[in-house]
Amino acid sequence: MIRNVVGSVLALTGATAAVWSPFRAWYDGRHGRDYAIDELFTGITDAKAEVIGSILLPFAFAALVTVVGVVLRSRLLVALAGLVVLGFTVFWMVRVGQAEGSLVVSGDGRGLGDGVANAFGGGVLLLLGALVMSGRVRAHRVEPVAHEPRPTHPTLDGPPVGDLPDDGPRPHPQASPPYAAPTQPFEVPVWDPDRDGPPPQQR
Repeated sequence: MIRNVVGSVLALTGATAAVWSPFRAWYDGRHGRDYAIDELFTGITDAKAEVIGSILLPFAFAALVTVVGVVLRSRLLVALAGLVVLGFTVFWMVRVGQAEGSLVVSGDGRGLGDGVANAFGGGVLLLLGALVMSGRVRAHRVEPVAHEPRPTHPTLDGPPVGDLPDDGPRPHPQASPPYAAPTQPFEVPVWDPDRDGPPPQQR
C-alpha cells in the first residue's frame, strides 16, 4: 500500500513536469510549444506551431496514461508514459542537433534550456514511480480442504458403516436373538442308599 502511494506521487510529479516542460525554454530561448509535432519527422524549422499541434501533444497523452495507470495501479502504463516522454525528448534533441549542427549547453540562455531538463526529469520520475509501485494485489485462490474419510465400523450383520454411500439410506443392524433359557430344569442329584448302595467311603 505504501509503495503504491509513493510510486503514484512520483509518477504524478513526473507527469506534471513533463506537461509543464513545453512552456519553458528548450533551445536558444525558444519554448517547446513552438515546435510542431510533425517537425520531428520532417525537420526542424523556424515556424511557430500551434499549441495543440506542438510537442505538448505527446506529453499530454503521457500524462493521461499516467493518471489511468495510477488509478488502475498499473506499473506497465506508468512505465509506458515515462518511455513516451523520454522518447520524444531524445527524438527532438536528435532533430535539433541535425538542424543546428550541434547541441550547446550554456548558462546565458543559449543552447538547451530548462524545459528539456524538465522533460528528462519528468520521464525519469515516471519510470522511477513505475519501479516503486507494487501494482495491484491479486486475490489468493483458496484451495479446497480435503476432508479425511470417515472411520469405518464393522458390524455383525453387514458391511462397515463407513463404506455405505452418503446419499442412500442406512440399514439398521438387526438385534441379536435374546438368550434362551434351557427348557429342562437343572436337578441336583440326591444320594439314595436303597438304589445306590452305601456311600463309597463306607464300602
